[in-house]
Amino acid sequence: MTDQLQLKMLLQELNCRTPVDAITPEASPAIVEFLQHEKQHRAQYRIQRLLASCGIQKHQIRTFEQYDWEFNPKIPKQDILAFRNSPWVDNAANLTLIGDPGIGKSHIAKALCFDAISNGHATYFTSAFDLLAKIKNARFPENKIEHFGRKVTVLCIDELGYTFHQKEDADLLFQIFSKRSEVLPTIVTSNLRPKQWGSIFSGPAASAILDRLSFNGKFLVWEAKVSYRAHAKQ
Repeated sequence: MTDQLQLKMLLQELNCRTPVDAITPEASPAIVEFLQHEKQHRAQYRIQRLLASCGIQKHQIRTFEQYDWEFNPKIPKQDILAFRNSPWVDNAANLTLIGDPGIGKSHIAKALCFDAISNGHATYFTSAFDLLAKIKNARFPENKIEHFGRKVTVLCIDELGYTFHQKEDADLLFQIFSKRSEVLPTIVTSNLRPKQWGSIFSGPAASAILDRLSFNGKFLVWEAKVSYRAHAKQ
């Protein structure tokens, strides 16, 4: 690739106003080098900004490299890695991780969020309880629903099923899932199997939410006799 062609591409990508014809061939190599550095720094700044607003505290960031796959032979490792290595963000693919508390579901979910952020995607991780509180306590709840339903590229809802949800809660969650369906990916962790979701939502709401998550989505279930959380602290 010639310096002039590379220069033209960088000027367009970085939304620079200077036309390529205004830059002399002699100056092109130095400007190309500068723009490459600028591109790298912009990417790093975006990732730092996304990490700061993703809902995960700095000390709670998790990666796949940190995960101990040997801890539990029942974990569906191949299915998880297959999802991770697929274009799941571009395909608006959903993932629901199900199992007892403390088996590493949240670690996997946070690691997927970290992957998404590293690739420049706006991501938000929150518990179901906190998400509903943010919406209900907002001055304009409809704006929050629109934000989580359409503006956040990757939304991860942790601990769905740890508290009973009133009809209003189910309606709010359904609106978010419905807006995101087929458009943006959603990750969910839950301690309840799908057939048990009727215990936290009304029957129709449970079916409707499961329908949205199952479309272009996977449900992965696993068990563990010992808490992964306690194991990870050792």
